[in-house]
Amino acid sequence: MDCRALLPSNLPHTSKLIHDYTENFSRLQSFYEHKPELQSAEAYARQLKFPDDRRRDVAAILRADNLSFGSGPETENNLRRLENGAVAIVSGQQVGLFGGPAYAFYKALTAIESARELSLSGVEAVPVFWMATEDHDIDEIRHTTWFYEGKLHKLVLPPPAEEARPAGRVALGVEIEALLQEIEDGLTGPSGFELLKILRSCYTPQDTYGSSFAKLFAKLFSPHGLILLDPLNPALHAIAAPIFRQALEQRDELNEALLQRDRELEKSGYAAQVKVTSKSTLLFAFEDDKREVISAANGKFSFGGKSVAREELIERVSAQPELFSPNALLRPLMQDYLLPTAAYYGGPAEIAYFAQSQVLYRKLLGNMPVLLPRADYTLVDPKAVRILEKYQLKVEDAWLGSQALRKKMYSTNVPKKLARSFDGSLQKIEKSIASLHESIREV
Repeated sequence: MDCRALLPSNLPHTSKLIHDYTENFSRLQSFYEHKPELQSAEAYARQLKFPDDRRRDVAAILRADNLSFGSGPETENNLRRLENGAVAIVSGQQVGLFGGPAYAFYKALTAIESARELSLSGVEAVPVFWMATEDHDIDEIRHTTWFYEGKLHKLVLPPPAEEARPAGRVALGVEIEALLQEIEDGLTGPSGFELLKILRSCYTPQDTYGSSFAKLFAKLFSPHGLILLDPLNPALHAIAAPIFRQALEQRDELNEALLQRDRELEKSGYAAQVKVTSKSTLLFAFEDDKREVISAANGKFSFGGKSVAREELIERVSAQPELFSPNALLRPLMQDYLLPTAAYYGGPAEIAYFAQSQVLYRKLLGNMPVLLPRADYTLVDPKAVRILEKYQLKVEDAWLGSQALRKKMYSTNVPKKLARSFDGSLQKIEKSIASLHESIREV
């Protein structure tokens, strides 16, 4: 296999922030706490302090959950190491159908390998995968695209009857059987039967998006010691309740800090990833199993058609923390309150979140982990390789758009005189079409 490295600035649809984060970090280092290097994670891990009792409590919860997912002795060994002082190398993703996009698997593998590297350097580290089971955007996770039979196949489940329910509680339903049959009909190769066997054991009509994802990742990655974390577990919410309470108690101060950070980002030429307004809070509330945004105005907090005072809402958080959920900016703080996180592997959007969340870390936790870009790979199948080679193209050329790609192909494969003739003919055709459109409008 031929491998070649590409910079983020060579990739399509990537932001200025992620370009600078990976290639010119000095331009935005004031928005983060550490350089994006594994060496930074090693240095941070050596001075990271974490309460022993919280370690034990969280490890006990994760042990029970991972056993229910089907994890094996390697994961149990890492849970013991976590109890005894190891730091966590964390990544995470939404619980997408059949594991979701390929980079969900890359994230898990990167966390596993980085934890191994840190451990070899003398810093005990274990890999943890945060399953975003609380997320309620089912449309993002109910489909996936697989490559078999020489082409792409989109696999889609219908939307659930009830909207806004957390993904970890939405059952797959009988429709999953048809997708499994479609995969069975198309899969070939020596690993096809084994893969289908794994999928059928994980994806049943009774399973939810969360439970099926957990079982799949346990089968694939537990032999490498990966620890899975399901944030829907009420026991984890009980431990994280202090963070939820602080988010409400200090809401006004935190909101102003976030608005100021957004202004700073804009002044530096970057866009805020999460929209923050004067009414924003950092929490959702579960009402009738639906995830409702909590908004603030005139000293009151509103959600699900009701309005309550701050004190009443804080009391609710204390009494039933499982009925509350962090938004994208507070989620990593819940994570790092539960885990001794030395490094987090995130995608471009996640890294952008942290540029805003830094102000929350400084006010609520006092420290912030190292943020490392997740691994990215573009897989090029043999047929596409042959086409690229035939026309003397690079992978990056395919991202230029049809017009630019055509010109590139002309310049290397078509005599200049003939290429000019093609372009002239195309311009005449486009002019004729425009004239025809104008005539039709006048009718």
